[in-house]
Amino acid sequence: QVTLVESGGGLVQPGGSLRLSCANSGTGFGITAMGWYRRAPGKQRELVSTIDNELHTNYADSVRGRFTISRDARRNTLYLQMNSLNPADTGVYYCKAVRFVTQYWGQGTQVTVSS
Repeated sequence: QVTLVESGGGLVQPGGSLRLSCANSGTGFGITAMGWYRRAPGKQRELVSTIDNELHTNYADSVRGRFTISRDARRNTLYLQMNSLNPADTGVYYCKAVRFVTQYWGQGTQVTVSS
């Protein structure tokens, strides 16, 4: 089983930074990819960034160059370093893991960018 818990969200001013974490308290065996998604107010959930077992990364155009995804296999934890945040980055950020053919989601962490 995979159990994902996100942390690190909060309120930050435009131009600021946050680091999100996603801890998997279950098994890491069989996980082929992990990623971050977000849902902005009034919008559908969208992809932010993904990383696979070969550490290939993918970013949404809106965050490329500002966000960095990383994965600590030993700690079974996924990270998202977010820099140069702007109000359009506001939303609930979700962690996802793909284990074999099953997708697992965390409960999300709120990120609010506002002055």
